Amino acid sequence: MTCCHSFPRTRPAKMPRPLSEAQLADYDRQGFLLASSLFDPDEIELLRRSAKEDKRLDDHAFGRDDGEGGTVRLSLWNHPGDGVYGAFARCDRIVERAGQLLRDEPYHYHSKMIMKDARVGGAWAWHQDYGYWYGNGVLTPNLVSCFIAVDPATKENGCLQVIRGSHACGRIHHQLTGQQAGADPERVTEILKRFELLHVEMSPGDVLFFHSNLLHRSDQNHSENPRWSMICCYNAKSNDPYKESHHPRYTPLNRLPDSAVREIGAQRFDAVGTAGSGTNGSGQGDEQSASMAWLDPNRDASATALNANSKDAEN
Repeated sequence: MTCCHSFPRTRPAKMPRPLSEAQLADYDRQGFLLASSLFDPDEIELLRRSAKEDKRLDDHAFGRDDGEGGTVRLSLWNHPGDGVYGAFARCDRIVERAGQLLRDEPYHYHSKMIMKDARVGGAWAWHQDYGYWYGNGVLTPNLVSCFIAVDPATKENGCLQVIRGSHACGRIHHQLTGQQAGADPERVTEILKRFELLHVEMSPGDVLFFHSNLLHRSDQNHSENPRWSMICCYNAKSNDPYKESHHPRYTPLNRLPDSAVREIGAQRFDAVGTAGSGTNGSGQGDEQSASMAWLDPNRDASATALNANSKDAEN
């Protein structure tokens, strides 16, 4: 069955209240901006329930060795799709802010669900997102990531840590740390002597927008509580990569009104009452999943390319 939604595909006349000049200045200075309660409890519950009952999300999950004896589990996809995840990634309140921070038209670079489960969730090494994406033909770091807290994020369950203002240090050399791209540890040590380390504790529905050169990491989750998060990444239209890679080049983003989050979320859970195998009883789950272009581990080359580049440099 064809899945259709009656939402407008063009930019609506009335946009959400834009970020203030003071907020934009804060982002430029700090490298991040925290938007508390950007999604209300009912909206984020739709995302949480969708993710944790989604068999396809789980089927496409893969692990990344964190170099500390743990493994980070995540699912990653290139196109937002027409389902619940796409409703969050395409809704005005996210896309409008991303565009303001980029000072350009944003397009969806990719999204991922980080599944930091209780007691076993692995760590992320200190890194910059541009440390991964530089090799994808992206010429400037004018990209922004939007970290949506699905579960509460605390120090105990491995919340995000950032180094305030570290995006001003420019792109730092990265090397493989386990199966992750880690920033040069000597340089990170020196940066920590001059810049402030922050633990970004978040409630479900909070969103952290951060620059692609901001240094960030997270600890392993040794607590009894999961810490899942969805991260939507956007590139600027003018920053279209000069070559093909495993992430998309400029693709116009079909924005959705904020109301789509609830409406598409409610459609996910129809009379059947469960996400089950990723469908809602009408076949919509299959079509929504197919439109997302899942990125499986053998195609996620951003970190593994570092190893190849290092070997080339040695030869």
